[in-house]
Amino acid sequence: MLENCKHVFKLDPNKTISDAHLERLCESETDLIIVGGTDGVTETNVLDLMSRIRRFMKPVALELSNLEAVVPGFDHYFVPAVFNTKDMKFLHGMLLEALERYAHLLDYDTISLMPYLIFNEECKAYKYANCEPINRENMAYYIQLIDKMYRQKYMYIEFSGTLAEKELLQDIYETKTNVHMIYGGGIDSKEAFDERAPFADTLVVGNLIYEDFEAALNTVIRS
Repeated sequence: MLENCKHVFKLDPNKTISDAHLERLCESETDLIIVGGTDGVTETNVLDLMSRIRRFMKPVALELSNLEAVVPGFDHYFVPAVFNTKDMKFLHGMLLEALERYAHLLDYDTISLMPYLIFNEECKAYKYANCEPINRENMAYYIQLIDKMYRQKYMYIEFSGTLAEKELLQDIYETKTNVHMIYGGGIDSKEAFDERAPFADTLVVGNLIYEDFEAALNTVIRS
């Protein structure tokens, strides 16, 4: 799903976006829109946002945050698995529960596991998932675990609210071999996006949509 996606907008169903802004996002040159958030995600607000996006031709995926908010109609579904968690339920608990509930309905071609490495120790996702710190000493082992041992298709480098140093992203990018690397967190300008673009296969713009819409839209303009 993400193989040909360089730029992604991530929309939080628990946040407000006007019809005019949503139209401009969906008619931009972004490659994909992902719907997902950490808290306050419900079946109602997911369904509402998806139906508004579906007025346009842009592909849209759902990142699961809880199974009560899973609705049909998305092009793809990503199931997060936090690899630096201390709590196994955040590694495969949601996937196991999804299989228990929906195995008879699933089209496995439209579902992907999304391995996360959450770096920002101050963000909600890090605390919610009870994460272990990642540093330069252990970073390579986490990457090798996802890339070479589990041989996962994707790896999401999550900084959530902070901007990763280019040098750190470059180290991660040069450590991985086959896995498709997604970066998200703190992108606050086109310059920040473009500077990090060589060191990730896909870059996600999220919070900026709600903080400075024009700056967010500007990130998708191809240099």
